[in-house]
Amino acid sequence: MDRGTETGAASGPGTGDGAAEHATDGRIPLAVVVVDRDGLVSHWSSGARRLFGVAREEALGRQAVDLLPVSGALPEAGDAVPFGSRATYDGLGPGLESSLDGRLSYPAAGRARLGAVGPRRIDVLWWAYPLVGPGPERLLVLAADAAATRHEDDDVSFERIAPGFALHTDFPGAEELARRLPDILPSMSVGESARVVAQVLELGYPVLEFSQNDRVPVTPDWGVPQRAERKARRERAALAASGAPGPRDLPDDEREDLEYVAVRERLEFLNEVSGRIGTSLDLSRTIQEVSRAVVPRFTDVAGTYLREQVVAGEGFPDGVPDTTTMWHRVAVEHTDEPGRWDDVVPVGEAMPFPAHTPFFQCMTTGEPVLVPRISEQMGHVIAAQFEKRDIRPLITNRSMLVVPLKARNVVLGFMILLRHPERVEFNDMDRVTGAELAARAGLVLDNARMYTFQESVAETLQDSMLPTIAPRMAGCDIATRYLPGTLLGRVGGDWFDSVKLPGSRTALVVGDVMGHGLNSAAMMGQLRTAVQTMAALDLPPAQLLRNLDDLAQRLGDGYLATCLYAVYDPIAGLLHLANAGHIPPVLVRAADGRSELLDLPTGAPIGVGGVPFEAVRVRVEPGDRLVMCTDGLVEVRGEDIGVGLATLCESAAHPAASMDRACDTIIRALNTRGGRKDDVALLMARLNGIGPEAVAEWRLAPEPAEAGRARAVVREQLHAWGLSGLADNAELMVGELVTNVVRHAHSRGIGLRLVRGDTLLCEVDDDDHTLPILLSAGPGDEFGRGLRIVSVLSRAWGASRTGAGKTVWFELTLPRG
Repeated sequence: MDRGTETGAASGPGTGDGAAEHATDGRIPLAVVVVDRDGLVSHWSSGARRLFGVAREEALGRQAVDLLPVSGALPEAGDAVPFGSRATYDGLGPGLESSLDGRLSYPAAGRARLGAVGPRRIDVLWWAYPLVGPGPERLLVLAADAAATRHEDDDVSFERIAPGFALHTDFPGAEELARRLPDILPSMSVGESARVVAQVLELGYPVLEFSQNDRVPVTPDWGVPQRAERKARRERAALAASGAPGPRDLPDDEREDLEYVAVRERLEFLNEVSGRIGTSLDLSRTIQEVSRAVVPRFTDVAGTYLREQVVAGEGFPDGVPDTTTMWHRVAVEHTDEPGRWDDVVPVGEAMPFPAHTPFFQCMTTGEPVLVPRISEQMGHVIAAQFEKRDIRPLITNRSMLVVPLKARNVVLGFMILLRHPERVEFNDMDRVTGAELAARAGLVLDNARMYTFQESVAETLQDSMLPTIAPRMAGCDIATRYLPGTLLGRVGGDWFDSVKLPGSRTALVVGDVMGHGLNSAAMMGQLRTAVQTMAALDLPPAQLLRNLDDLAQRLGDGYLATCLYAVYDPIAGLLHLANAGHIPPVLVRAADGRSELLDLPTGAPIGVGGVPFEAVRVRVEPGDRLVMCTDGLVEVRGEDIGVGLATLCESAAHPAASMDRACDTIIRALNTRGGRKDDVALLMARLNGIGPEAVAEWRLAPEPAEAGRARAVVREQLHAWGLSGLADNAELMVGELVTNVVRHAHSRGIGLRLVRGDTLLCEVDDDDHTLPILLSAGPGDEFGRGLRIVSVLSRAWGASRTGAGKTVWFELTLPRG
């Protein structure tokens, strides 16, 4: 017999006898199921086989939601319900599916009605424990047939029975109870068993609760009190509640019943709080939920403090706090008149706490600290931490409980709970309640902290992969926007880029990796780097997409992306574009303000393979604007993408005072429709062009004498442009580049061009594809000095292959004024 079952039988869906068998010898069979991180069943006890009617071999490896009682429509009496159809019985606790899909980080319990073949239904009691640690286990589920908890002569209806949680120390023989807990858990190694046992004990021991305040711990020999015993307890509780003697005057059994009432109220409060916190992974919202859950029912004032790393969304804080640890006040909830606490203890303030305060004691020991009444002396000690603010009127004579917010045995923060002087003081039971409350709140806060941290890491990765684009390139102005997705994780694979090309040209890129998450972001980084590298080689747009497609196939089968690549030549007034499955760009004409979607060959996405790409040339005029974006901006679920594209055209044509405002207009027009979940990349370029008056060109023969002619025409042109101050350096470098071509290139002709824009650009081209190399030249070396001179004197320089040969260029900074 494997662990998780006891002797005694109860019929399940597989028995089909139509009647439940009662527990044998007062012992009740218990089903034990373990679910792994993929939602698959990894342990299925024989008790689970009896209760749910599924053999172990059939259950292992199946989705747990197909086997366990999750919420659904309650079947009508007599219906034949296929296995897997479940229904919540009466809404006690969250549905089991909330635990199965990982939404709950705290233990949950409830009741469900399990449909079976035939007239019988099984009322199931269940407890679910989320598990953390290095192992594959994610969830421990315990379940039992509710019918087995009653005897034939029992007058207690099923509706009065509820599964719940309690400290194991609340029962006699607590050490024995904890020691025997592994007997109802699945067989596993000693280390794994100890880890699971520790978590169960910390989260709350599974118990069966009756409305008469009876609580039965779930043990290997789990039994339920008999009717007579429970009836006697009810009578004693009613007598005690009728108003006669006070608790201290009652006999021991009556006092015991009143304690049961208090314990039941405490458990109800904790269950209520558990249902109110953790509804969101947003850290700030979770903090507010935790603070508001305890005011006013448990306390009148609740102040929440968190460590600096938690507030900043950083990694898990290390080490025990000390007197230098900064604690941020993140929430203050109270029942006093509005504003009374705001000036004295404002939210957002950070402060350390000295060693002699109860706060320091709580944060270093990780245990609650109870102060029945804050004396004037202690009020003075606490007030000393608040410079120029007298907090004593707010705290003196109040009862105080300081509880730690812990996760994985590390203190993330603490809560200061205060009760009004006229309210009953905090007692030892309140201390236990506060500790359990803080434990559950700590787990919820840690989940929110981890999500915030992981989201911050992902966004940092995303931001690091997106380029910082200069607002001005040769002959064009550029503005960009990036919006993260609204789905959890928020990281996507959208990107934009601009690359400086020879001949004063600029490459403009927008791409979208299919999918979301870190994998998509990482793939985006690889493709963006590849595009930059291939653009620097001055590959034609269609050839660049062809090479990018080949690269994606080499990286893996799952690499799919769309990409739009455009090259703008401001001197020729041309756009050269190629598309790989991307939405078309919008061109806004400066002459009449008309906008249009450019009709481009769509092409297949990057990574499909074996599909040709085509490029088109579009003539543009100075002042025209090119708008490129990803589909996340124009596509909304349930709406034709044509609606978004039409809105994009309309908003792009709207006049704007600047490029940034033009981008904002587009974002406002398209981002307010609702339903957007994908991330968005937007790039807008105003194509200013470079006029013929700012360009000078010459053709030179490949002869040594032409170096002198090149120097002369450069000096003359710079004088004509009013740039005489650049003439000496410019003619020196031009002479070196022309001489290099004459000596080494064996070219049939040399081209020389000067372009006056934001900088002075000088280009020397020839028909030899061999690129020059910067060498280290010694004092006696005859060769190797030319490029060294260019490197030292120029603002920037480079060399790239062209279709006809190569181009070597350098830039000089224009003088101010």
